[in-house]
Amino acid sequence: MYLNVVQLAESFGVEESVIESWVRHEGLPHVPERGRLLFDRAQVAAWAAQRGLASKVGFLAPERSRGRPGRRLEPLLRIGGIHRDVGAAELSGVLERVVGLLPGATPAVRQLLVQRVRASDGITWAPIGRGLALPHLRTPVALGPDSGILALLFLKDPLTSGEPAPDREPIRRLLFFVAPSPRAHLELLAQLSETLTRGDLHRLLLRAAPDAEIFAALAAVEADRDTAAGG
Repeated sequence: MYLNVVQLAESFGVEESVIESWVRHEGLPHVPERGRLLFDRAQVAAWAAQRGLASKVGFLAPERSRGRPGRRLEPLLRIGGIHRDVGAAELSGVLERVVGLLPGATPAVRQLLVQRVRASDGITWAPIGRGLALPHLRTPVALGPDSGILALLFLKDPLTSGEPAPDREPIRRLLFFVAPSPRAHLELLAQLSETLTRGDLHRLLLRAAPDAEIFAALAAVEADRDTAAGG
């Protein structure tokens, strides 16, 4: 899995300029790609471990963090829903409707979030490869503890906005989310990234499996995580 400078800075909790300094002066492993920097998760984790650096949240969370309980993704997805055959002209409207379903938010807050979705720079599309992206609000928000939402979108055509995927595979599957706090935002990014590497979920997304199969696979991944945490 490849990360960009913004994602890596979020994970370490530092400014983007610090990441760039590590590249220049500390030998941080990276891959130049069309004028931008990409980072292989495993290489960065090894580099950080050698220097005693620890990422408490985000994409580089230590292995032991997998045993900690996270937010339940299946209920969040049932709230946001699974949306199929979404065309390019419909995409913004679908995201606005998802934000409108956000629990624990006042009408005024929902309207604020809709405005952010409509803004040209309001969303970070966060491509992660294998035809997937994790779009989210560019600026995390502070909502009530019971808030949060996740939606799955199957696109008719490849996504054309945002950054290209690190593996150049066309993006046709989106997992859009809104978290209740900046910390939960980073944790959800990490949790979604991990979930997509376990069980059958990724395979089901690629073949646009029926809703029931997707919900069942997500529940199975979370059950496995709970078992690991208890053991």
